[in-house]
Amino acid sequence: MLRRLSFFSLFFLLAVLLVTDLAGLQLTRRLDWQLGDWLLRQHSATRAASSDVVIVDIDQKSLEEMNEVAGKWPWPRSVHAELIDYLAAQQPAAIVFDIMFNEPDTFGTESDALLRDTASQYPNLYFAQTRLEDGTPQLLAKLPASVGLRRTAQAASDAAAVLLLPTVLAPEAWRGGLINFAADDDGIGRHYLFYDAVAGWQLPSLPYRLALDQHWLAPEQPLPTRFRLNWQQAHPHISYSSLYQAANSANNPRPANEFRGKIVLIGTAAPGLQDLRPTPLSQSYPGVEILATAIDNLRHGDWLRDSPRWPLIGAGLLIMGILLYGFHIKTNTLILGGGMLAITLFAILLSRWALSRQLYLPVAGPLVWSWTYFWLAALMAYLAEKASREQAIAMFSRFLDSRVVGELIANGQINVGQKAQSREVSVLFSDIRGFTTLSESQSPEFMVELLNRYFSRQVAVIFKHGGTLDKFIGDAIMAFWGAPVDDPRHAERAIAAALDMSRELDIFKQELAAQGAQFDVEAFDIGIGIHTGPAVVGFIGADSRLDYTAIGDTVNLASRIEGLTKGVSRILVSNDTQIACTASGSQVYDFINQGTHSVKGREQAVTLFKPQVKA
Repeated sequence: MLRRLSFFSLFFLLAVLLVTDLAGLQLTRRLDWQLGDWLLRQHSATRAASSDVVIVDIDQKSLEEMNEVAGKWPWPRSVHAELIDYLAAQQPAAIVFDIMFNEPDTFGTESDALLRDTASQYPNLYFAQTRLEDGTPQLLAKLPASVGLRRTAQAASDAAAVLLLPTVLAPEAWRGGLINFAADDDGIGRHYLFYDAVAGWQLPSLPYRLALDQHWLAPEQPLPTRFRLNWQQAHPHISYSSLYQAANSANNPRPANEFRGKIVLIGTAAPGLQDLRPTPLSQSYPGVEILATAIDNLRHGDWLRDSPRWPLIGAGLLIMGILLYGFHIKTNTLILGGGMLAITLFAILLSRWALSRQLYLPVAGPLVWSWTYFWLAALMAYLAEKASREQAIAMFSRFLDSRVVGELIANGQINVGQKAQSREVSVLFSDIRGFTTLSESQSPEFMVELLNRYFSRQVAVIFKHGGTLDKFIGDAIMAFWGAPVDDPRHAERAIAAALDMSRELDIFKQELAAQGAQFDVEAFDIGIGIHTGPAVVGFIGADSRLDYTAIGDTVNLASRIEGLTKGVSRILVSNDTQIACTASGSQVYDFINQGTHSVKGREQAVTLFKPQVKA
């Protein structure tokens, strides 16, 4: 009962922790992130990037090849102006700069002026913005409409934020949005902003602004502040220098409508420019590729939606409930562990399948709490089993050879929890002849020592032949075979033990004589009676004192047979014992008929035999 209560108490404790964790405490959040990142890496390899989003990459090759034309990075902004003209001529859906233009060009105002004039000509140009924590705040209400701020009903008129805007351009060309890196607590970027909320104002991200302008999303659609990125293979990259050279070539080798209807991102993946971020795919993932993924997700509406928490809570409680029931009915721990492995594999495969349906299913939390319950419950079951086994060994070692008790229990041949039951056994009684007379002539100390020496020898013989020592009754010994371990040859073993006990007595008497015993050693004799039949066997007694014993008519008759040995034979066995021995296939003994004897308390006489080893 205490064992079951402990399993239930553990279940209740971990169930509370699971609910608290998944409902808001988020103790297992980092494990969910790690498992989710691994699954996303596998999933992204199966998702081809859209060809509608193209990256013009300021890569290492461009930095080297543009060195003669534009010098070291940062290049004159007139270079970007030239590229804008080239791209715009092909009528792309949008040209997006993942480059900040918030400070004057180091090459002079003429370069900035060329970029400013060029940017004013094209309404499909978008520029990066960034929100900072430190700096001089700007009143949001005074920013131009081109910034794309969205004012809600709760917007404060004095709301301000520190923003880096493309101030080298004319205010009407500040079209764009935030590109802030949305990292989780472990520094990994798994999301992108829809917008950043400031006192009732919504500062849109660059992908969200593009989605609104391109009508991928409805403006009134209720959205959270950020969305989970659905990663994919890298988008098409075109080296900036290759494109710039083609634009300035008399014989342009590139297709004339290469960028028609596409989203063209201009950014950098060169390691030296340090626009690299930690993501589930890599610790140094290009920021422009993150932006491209976010735009691609919004363009196709396939960003990942987070699963509600209640199904995960329910799944965790269900798994732990199954484990509770399994431990309650004492199911093998290896079977339960195998079941948990199967559930874990299924949950991971389910989570992977859910990603293909744009659903992010964080299964690590429920699995962690379920595994925690399994290991703690398994430990409790092991400790309880160990304590039970130690108790059983201590109890059965009083009746069986202590060297074999542990092995018998481990092999399941002794069922510790089994109740008393009827078994066919062979019961042996052995009693010392003339013990009362002998004790009257000797000191109590001598008699105790004599009995201890005698009992030690005889119990060793009983254990040697696999017998169960029931009890000592004064100078008598009671033992039986056939319980607690099933033994179809119990009658044969009981007879073998009796014959060995007789031989051991003779050896003992010789030792006593050699030691100069002060009594008639030859008069020191025993009688042994054996009977085979059904008996109730088990732990019987009071709660504070239990003995493993056999009771019933078989026991009484064995005792009566022992009483009939005097003047007949040192060892007598009943007809039932003789039949059981023969039925077990034994060909070792001859049984010499000693006649039929009346037994006190029984109407029917009993035929008795003297066993002896065949010559």
